[in-house]
Amino acid sequence: MFDQQEYFINRELSWLKFNQRVLNEAAAKDVPLLERLRFIAITSSNLDEFFMIRVAGLKQQQESGMTKVDIAGLTAGEQLNQIAQAAQDMVKLQYRYFKAVTGKLAEQGICLSRPADLSDKGREWVEHYFNSTIYPVITPMALDASHPFPFLANRSLNLAVVLCGHDGKESFAVVPVPGVLPRIIEAPVYSRRRFFVFLEDIIIQYCQRLFQGHRIRFIVPFRITRNADLSIDEEDAKDLLAEVEKSLRLRKRGEAVRLELGRSNDKDIKRFLVEQLKITGDDVYETAGPLDLTCMMNFADLPGCGDLRYKPLKPLLPVCLQDKKDIFAAIRHGDILLHHPYESFAPVVEFIQSAANDPAVLAIKQTLYRVSGDSPIVRALALAAENGKQVTVIVELKARFDEEKNIQWARRLEEAGCHVVYGLVGLKTHAKIALVVRRENEGIKRYVHMGTGNYNDATARIYTDLGLFTCSDQFGIDASAFLNTLSGYSDAPVWNKLVVAPLGLRDRLYQLIDREIDLARAGQPARIIAKMNSLIDKQVMIKLYEASSQGVKIDLIIRGICGLRPGLAGISDNITVRSIVGRFLEHHRIFFFSNGGDEKIWLSSSDWMPRNLNDRVELMFPVDDDRHIERIRLILEIMLKDNQKAYQMKSDGTYRRVSKKGKSVNSQDELYLRLQKLTAMTGSAQEPRMRPLLRKDLVF
Repeated sequence: MFDQQEYFINRELSWLKFNQRVLNEAAAKDVPLLERLRFIAITSSNLDEFFMIRVAGLKQQQESGMTKVDIAGLTAGEQLNQIAQAAQDMVKLQYRYFKAVTGKLAEQGICLSRPADLSDKGREWVEHYFNSTIYPVITPMALDASHPFPFLANRSLNLAVVLCGHDGKESFAVVPVPGVLPRIIEAPVYSRRRFFVFLEDIIIQYCQRLFQGHRIRFIVPFRITRNADLSIDEEDAKDLLAEVEKSLRLRKRGEAVRLELGRSNDKDIKRFLVEQLKITGDDVYETAGPLDLTCMMNFADLPGCGDLRYKPLKPLLPVCLQDKKDIFAAIRHGDILLHHPYESFAPVVEFIQSAANDPAVLAIKQTLYRVSGDSPIVRALALAAENGKQVTVIVELKARFDEEKNIQWARRLEEAGCHVVYGLVGLKTHAKIALVVRRENEGIKRYVHMGTGNYNDATARIYTDLGLFTCSDQFGIDASAFLNTLSGYSDAPVWNKLVVAPLGLRDRLYQLIDREIDLARAGQPARIIAKMNSLIDKQVMIKLYEASSQGVKIDLIIRGICGLRPGLAGISDNITVRSIVGRFLEHHRIFFFSNGGDEKIWLSSSDWMPRNLNDRVELMFPVDDDRHIERIRLILEIMLKDNQKAYQMKSDGTYRRVSKKGKSVNSQDELYLRLQKLTAMTGSAQEPRMRPLLRKDLVF
């Protein structure tokens, strides 16, 4: 009854709608100018990954002759056609917004200009920069019988040059734009206004010097996106680390899936590049501005322009940790809930750093999926091993686009004496958990941290996540058993608290939803609130349709992909779907069940997607403390009242902004303001300085 194709939305098209919501922030008047530029950059970065992974995968399906349809009944070819149209429209809008934002920046004295538009002194400086810095590293490449079309790296920026010789014969050349040089350069023009030029524009300005004896007829920038999905045979791999490194080398040489081209009237160069890259016309994206707007991410951090960015948000120290010098004593006093980025991630770092230096700590065990570039947690784990503690780290080598970084961390941890484990064959370890084993007067005590997000101190300032500290014996027993299962050959036990994918998380979700269905059938109030990044698992969506049809009220807060259609008569008319896109990336996974008045809240590392429920090691854990249940319930209710950054999904799959009538509620601002008021009543609660490591020479 509930599995009809028309009840579902294609995953890829839903994702494109999400990226459109991100792009909309570039046109929002309440967003500072440089932050609008950052949203444009985020949109570009998102599109890059989308083409490298999702579009590349669909092309492989199409080329292999697969006729399988997705949950919405679309073949790979049909998906690619619809993606091309939607993505082309998005790119056009993106450059329209880019032009508008840079125009407003120029009014503020920040000008993105071409070299020819600079003053005499500015042009003189640019010419010197070309001669002294660019020319020595640039390499023009002729294209002819003895010079075949070169291999160009994924996402590299290049110039296609059409030349005419003395004999009038036309030829082609490629000039790679050096990635070792800054993409955007400030030209000192000694005025109140600041002028910036793109590297490729400087090369174009003086490109004739690279082709003496030829006349340049035409130059156009272009950029290639390649298939970057890893193919790893884990079953036959004797050394998983070596296998991942091998696949990373192959990734750089994947087939082209997209060509971005500066807008031009020269059809010859476009045709030439399409033929050389073996792509179709639908794979060509002509732009009305500079290629690769991901460079705007760094430009948005331009020094001296704080008034054009969000006001800094200082993460607060949780009230329960104020004036507490011993984090273990604080945890013994009661479970501690942290809400990032509003509350500081420093206590999580302090937890591992304290364990590394504490003589009473015997062992530390932790999962790592994504960490920051200079991770204090990784340094603390290495120090702990150097201090003679038993340190076991489960590092996920296959964290997409963080593989190389994780390989480096794994090797350095091993060098420091840590036991490094690469998880289970065929499964990504996506769970977020850390265990500290401590000898105390009463005996061995286990301290546990679990979260919805990564152990990454950098993203913890921009991703919304929840984390829980506990020294509950049941959680401690489960944590030991879970981590031992990952590092050894132990079968999964009967869990006290944890719910683990792929072994039982799906079934537990069904049980929790069925409980609400039973309540609704009995005429009792039944409600589910589920917040996550993505919902695309067909069987879970069918279960939600069943619950809705029986009268269960379901509110879904889903930032990104959603394959479920709300508001279908008799199917999903009790379901609402909303998405919040604002200053911070909504990342936590929170699941609320009314449970006949005995409200239950679960936190998880897992979205409701097939990959999370079937192919990853994930954790879901309950929140037991009534204070924390009440707090999380309030967080969800505030999100459901957001009428500034929230969108509501219609049954046709489109999104519209939530009506701004009534009291203005920006849930992200509101959550921080409430915490500020709470801490103001209890004293200073600014983010603490993290405890320094004792081994100053231990620097990665």
